[in-house]
Amino acid sequence: MTEVLRARAALGARLRELRKDARLDAVQLSAAAGWHKSKTSRIELGRQTPSEADLETWCEICDARLALPDLLASLRNVQAQWSEWKRIAAAGHTRRQRRQVDIESRASLQRTYAPVVLPGLLQTESYARAVLAQCIRFLGTPDDLDEALAARMERQQVLRKPRHRFILLADESALYTTVGNAGVMADQLRFLLDSAFDIPRVLFGIVPRDAEFTYITTSFDLFDNRLALIETISAELTVVTAAELSLYERVWKALQAQAVYGSAARALVDAALESRRAD
Repeated sequence: MTEVLRARAALGARLRELRKDARLDAVQLSAAAGWHKSKTSRIELGRQTPSEADLETWCEICDARLALPDLLASLRNVQAQWSEWKRIAAAGHTRRQRRQVDIESRASLQRTYAPVVLPGLLQTESYARAVLAQCIRFLGTPDDLDEALAARMERQQVLRKPRHRFILLADESALYTTVGNAGVMADQLRFLLDSAFDIPRVLFGIVPRDAEFTYITTSFDLFDNRLALIETISAELTVVTAAELSLYERVWKALQAQAVYGSAARALVDAALESRRAD
């Protein structure tokens, strides 16, 4: 929820800048727009989300028509974030997984970074069940575990479709985070060794634990160059604005450059599996 409020406040601050650049005070802009001055104040303070018509009116009054496309993109980003938060809070996980199926099927290039648990497209059924069960318990959402799990596993069918490419990165620490129990983890690690490195059109990499700090981030997916989905504690956020996407592109490039692949990545998985055997 904090991310939604922050995005709305940033939009309001940008509108306030446009008003000041036009040498208008809030009363003058409100009169020209035909609404009460309190509405202008609420929008600029991030307490009210403007409509697309409000943005068009604002830019017309401030003679800032060139700013409208970016403002509209920011508004849609705020609306998407708010929608996601409400959906996850109330509708359970099945719908979320099905929406992901649709998004993933339409992307020609999907890039995933997973710092805590392994990428969903490479999870075994037991591992995915444990992840979803913990999410349901933590968030207190409706218990739709079986349906959500079926939708989660359906997502993996996209790996077999032509004209799709995937670059999936996981932090080395995700190999050691216990999901489910030791048996679930051992099966998951064996699956990675047996399958993850041999899937056509999939590049699986691991960011070593001693990799250089890049920037604070959480798990995220990039779909082509048009959309990012970011998981936070309270929501899955949708980012579509060019300025925000560029930041995720920068983080991605740094992580991808630090990751290891092929035999080096296999060695890290082997080491994690061996640690499970030692236990």
